[in-house]
Amino acid sequence: MDNQKLIEQAYQAFNNREIDILLQMMHPDVKWPKAWEGDYAYGHDEVKAYWQRQWKEINPKVTPMDFVERTNGTIAVQVDQLVKDLDGNVLFDGKVKHVYTIEDGLIQQMDIEQY
Repeated sequence: MDNQKLIEQAYQAFNNREIDILLQMMHPDVKWPKAWEGDYAYGHDEVKAYWQRQWKEINPKVTPMDFVERTNGTIAVQVDQLVKDLDGNVLFDGKVKHVYTIEDGLIQQMDIEQY
């Protein structure tokens, strides 16, 4: 599977709240930003626990719009991100840049950059 397809499928699994499917796309030692809490989650167990906490408080939906492979091998993805509270009130609606490191066909790391 190519990297763009992997990332697209990861967003689809995230938006569908299919944690176990999404974790299969990630390296066992994945480093994932805890944007909602700060710092990073390391490994499948921490990432899963982070998302479970997050989804009890907010309802994010993330749609990839543009992919750019950088010279260092990372992939920058411009996403439209819509975050609502559990009552449906919009907390954030805008563009965000996610930067992925792929290793051995799995997501090794994701970082968030500002525009």
